[in-house]
Order: sequence, then structure tokens, then C-alpha cells
Amino acid sequence: MTKPIALAIKWVLILVVMAGILWIATQLAAAGNTMAVVIAGLVGMAILAVYATRRSVPLKYLVPGLLFMALFQLWPVLYTANLSLTNYGDGHLYSKEDSVKDIVAQSVREVPDTPRYKMSIATKGGADPATGDLVLLLTKPDGSMYVGDKSGLQPLSGTGVEKTSLGKITKAPDYTVLTARQANQRSKDLSTIAVPTSDGGGIKPVGLSEAYEGRSTVKYDAATDKLTDSSTTPPTVYAPKDARWVNVADPSQSFPQGWKENVGLANYSRIFTDSTIRDGFIGIFIWNVVFAVVSVLSTFLLGMLIALLFNDPRLRGKGIYRSLLILPYALPGFVTALVWKGMFNQDYGIINQTLGLGIDWLGTPFGAKAAILITNLWLGFPYMFIVCTGALQSIPQDVREAATIDGANAFRTLRSIIMPLLLVAVGPLLLASFAFNFNNFGLIYLLTKGGPFNGQDTSIGSSDLLITYAYRLAFSGSAPNYGFAAAVSVVIFLLVALMSIPGFRRTKALEEVN
Repeated sequence: MTKPIALAIKWVLILVVMAGILWIATQLAAAGNTMAVVIAGLVGMAILAVYATRRSVPLKYLVPGLLFMALFQLWPVLYTANLSLTNYGDGHLYSKEDSVKDIVAQSVREVPDTPRYKMSIATKGGADPATGDLVLLLTKPDGSMYVGDKSGLQPLSGTGVEKTSLGKITKAPDYTVLTARQANQRSKDLSTIAVPTSDGGGIKPVGLSEAYEGRSTVKYDAATDKLTDSSTTPPTVYAPKDARWVNVADPSQSFPQGWKENVGLANYSRIFTDSTIRDGFIGIFIWNVVFAVVSVLSTFLLGMLIALLFNDPRLRGKGIYRSLLILPYALPGFVTALVWKGMFNQDYGIINQTLGLGIDWLGTPFGAKAAILITNLWLGFPYMFIVCTGALQSIPQDVREAATIDGANAFRTLRSIIMPLLLVAVGPLLLASFAFNFNNFGLIYLLTKGGPFNGQDTSIGSSDLLITYAYRLAFSGSAPNYGFAAAVSVVIFLLVALMSIPGFRRTKALEEVN
């Protein structure tokens, strides 16, 4: 490739990257994220400074890796840490101002003797009808058309719009009109829509084809920072408390719409001070460490012993045996976990039927943990077998012969010669395996889902790892708490880091063996 062509390709790539960054910055600016816009601008300037000049040659190779590390490693950690300092969760998803708007909009009641709109449900632009934000395409009795969403009511141009004889809009430029089936699938989202109007009222859907104009029964007084619901006699007053609007006369009543706010270290304090959570957390942590350590040691020892056996030059057909032994590693892990789950069935599982046992493997705490360790041994030993096979084949044969000449027996050679040399190559992988098993969400979730559970507390399971516990807090139950789950995730991160430091030091010491 000639120099002018290579130079042209370089500048084309630079311009494409800069255009992409500019587009990202524009979207971030539209969303009001000033800090992200500044960061995007700094990244663009750095890319231009590095690749548009002939200087900083090492950075030309380091910048892509640094950017991806920041994007996929540092940013998730920082975002999770920031989230752990908030009360973000079900009922606390947006700002206080947005909660007021939502409560007021949801209190809209139909105004008597007002005409109804013909309504179509749509998404804007190319948004997915199954997940995109919903808008209402409305037609008044006089034929005028509007677009309504949570920001308000806007006129809709008649250019390119198609309607039925009754006035319902079936097609509009830049909008995707949902079919009846698609609209039914979004019924939950549709029930929360209320389009505010300029006179303090709102427009809400009735079924899938009509909407009515109403007025809110809840008013917000910014001076006193209180909400008043005039639909009751006497009117009910709500005041802010614990990031929710609570009934002043009866604190047990509140609006479901709260708001997100910074709670400092409250989530971390809850982990270690709430007796139920603390006791459960400590129990999960102990089992988590036992699971990770036993999984690493058992898979390593079994894989190493099989690798030693098949490394004997006198053994014939080693290629066939090795191919068969790596089959568990080649099969998808989730399929294998589900197969083992069926095998552990108390009544119909092949394990109990073959051995004549009646163990409730997945229904008792001890049985569930034993089943998890056995399944993970089956899933993990082929990987260790492959790694140990490669490491053993890299050990010079003359080292073993020298040990034999010096009078060392097979066990002494294994302990003093082969194992130290093997751990030089395998040591870092054992640490990686420990970190992986410490957060082995897939196996636990597919095999036991963290159970069995104590009947008095269904949030903590007998076979839960910290990661499955955090998942249940964040995404399961009647009130998911993302902020608390993020705090648990940060604690997991710190625990794994602290436990890995001695291992890395030991690995570094093993390098001196060579």
C-alpha cells in the first residue's frame, strides 16, 4: 500500500471517529448531561492529538486499549459505586420534580361535558413498538390533530397523515402506529400515560381508541412543599418524608411515586447493621468463599491428575481420551447445568435411581450445596485438564531425568519439581478461576436459583452467592432496590480484590522458580 493511500485511509478513519464522537456529544447534550459532553470532547481531542501527528507513537497503540478499559471496566465500577450511594429502586426512579408531575398527571379525572378525542398509540421515529416511549396521536371532533406525551400537547401537521372515516390516525410521518395487539402488550405503560394541558388539566386514554380531557385532583404547593388531594373530604395533605409523599394525618399512607436522592453510606450501613441482612450476608459470604475455594481446588486437582496420567508416554490413544474428556467444556454451560438439575431430582433423577438413594438434593441446604459443587466439578475440570496438559508438556524432560538420577521417587518429583513449575503457568489462572467462581451467577441461578429458602425470609437462599443475592435485591421481589444491590456489588468487588492480592503476591514469588 502506497504512502498517500495509507495517509488517506488514516484521515478518513479519524474523520469517521470524530463524527461519531460529535454525534454522541450531541445526543448527550440533548439529554442534558453536561459532564458526559465534556468527557466526550476531551476524548475526541486526545484522539486527534495522538493520531493526527507523528508524535507519541506508543500512545497510538495504547489509546484504544485505554479507552476500552475505561468504557468497559472503569465506568461500570464508578457507576455502580455512585449508584450505591443513592436510594435508586422501585418507586425511587426519578427526581422529586418528576414525581410531582407524575402524581399530578395520574390524578386526572374526566371533566364533565367535554368532547373525547379519537386516539392512536404510537412510538416516535424508529423506536421499537415493544420498548419505545409511547405517544398519543389525537384527533379532536373538529378534525384538528395533536401529538401528546408526558411533556405536553403539540399540534400535528396534516401532511402525510392518514385517518379512518371516524378520524382515528392510522399513519403519520416520523411515527410508528401500534397495532391493537402491540398496544395490548403495552397496556401497563399505557395506563401510566397522562398528557398535561396548558390549563392544568390532562388527557388520558380510554381503551385503545379514545382519550378524554380531565383535571387533576392533586395540587402541589411549592411554598410549603406539600401535595393536596382535593378528591377526598376533607382534602388530604401529603408531605415529603424518606423520599416519598406521605399522608400527614396517616403516615402509613403514601403515594407510590417517590424520588431518587443521595443517601450517603446508608446502604453500606444497612448491610452490617440490619440484623437479618447482616446474619444472612455473613452466612452467604462464608458459603461463597467455601464454594470458590473448593471449586478451584477440586477442578484443579482432578484436571491435574488426569493430565499427569495422559502425559505418560507409555499410554496409547491419548488423543481420543483427551477429546472425550473436554466434551463437558465444549458443551454450553447452561445446558449442562439444566441436565444435572434433572439428574438431581429426588423422585425421577438418575443419581438417586442408580444409587438407590432418596436424597432431596435440591430441597435441603446441604444437598443443594453438594449438588452445586459436583456440577461445577464436572463443568470445570476439563478447563484445568487442558491448562495443565499444556503446562506439563512445556516442562523439559531432562529436569525429570535429573530428579530420577538424584534418587527422587515419583511423588518427590511431583511435589518438588513438577508442581512448582506447573504453578508458575497455572497460578494466575487459578486466581482468575477463583474470581469467576466467586461470582458464578449462571450455575447457581440455573441449578437452584439460590434455594432452598427459609419460609420466614425468601430474600436469602441457602445456596445463594453474594452475586445472586444482589441480583434478587435488584430485580426480584415486590420492591427492587438497585441502590442497595449496587452496594452489595461494591462489597463483592472489594472482597474479591482483597482476597486476590495475596494470591498475586504468591504468583509473583513463583516466577522466581525459573
